[in-house]
Amino acid sequence: MVTWQRNFAAVFADAEVEWPPTLETNAMEFGFNAQLKRVVPGCFLLLAVCLPAFALHEYVPAGRTSHRTIRHKTHVRRMRWDPVFRPSHESLLRQNEEIDRMELPRIYDDAELERLISTGDLVPINESETLRIDPRLDPSRRYCRPWTREFLDDVSQAYYDQFHSQIQVNSAVRTVLMQRKLIRHNRNAAPAYGDTASSHLAGITVDIQRRGMTRQQVKWMESYLMPLREQGLIEPEEERYQWVFHIAVSGRYGDGREVKPVTAEARAQSEPQSEAAGANAGEQ
Repeated sequence: MVTWQRNFAAVFADAEVEWPPTLETNAMEFGFNAQLKRVVPGCFLLLAVCLPAFALHEYVPAGRTSHRTIRHKTHVRRMRWDPVFRPSHESLLRQNEEIDRMELPRIYDDAELERLISTGDLVPINESETLRIDPRLDPSRRYCRPWTREFLDDVSQAYYDQFHSQIQVNSAVRTVLMQRKLIRHNRNAAPAYGDTASSHLAGITVDIQRRGMTRQQVKWMESYLMPLREQGLIEPEEERYQWVFHIAVSGRYGDGREVKPVTAEARAQSEPQSEAAGANAGEQ
């Protein structure tokens, strides 16, 4: 063996590689190279497919985005819920003071409820062209005090005359036992006892659905209810989570029924007439 062949053989011997290469060694290398040629193009193809997907996800600082999102959501909520009759502790006190003034009982159970229905102290709320009832409301709960039904007749007729649409009653009389069950899954429900107990327990209150009303219809309702509240004939609240007008009706409502509420539209129409009348008086 010539000198350079011996040197190469010594080097590959130290590296534990066979020298000179045999036929078997060449075949193994050929097989590895063939597998490598098949795998490498697949890797490049996979990389080419994945790169655009990674490029779509741009890094944005989390803090800055979350603050913008929170501010936007808060702004939307404030725009959507800005009630004239905001629920309050004082409102609940006024409702219960009216119940105590009329010496009305808080209805405890179904037996007491049936007794008040049989004596006519509670009257049924009936569906009509101007009023509908939430089908989920149990028929045994579709009752209220006579003056509360008078209020429903008046407001539903006025609403229908204005919009040719019905109002919907979602809730009316309740019992103490029913209110206790309601509190378990509705954290916003009023208590069943005490100075701030739910006025539904006396049958003077109804909930009129607010959800689904347009902004114009909500404003009309608020302007209709405002003068009645100023006269002390009703105590309304606009509930946020249930999206209803919660309206407690005073027993004096029948006495003041002849004085019809003046809506915002009626006020706007009467102002120019008042100004014109004043101008004519000044000329005279």
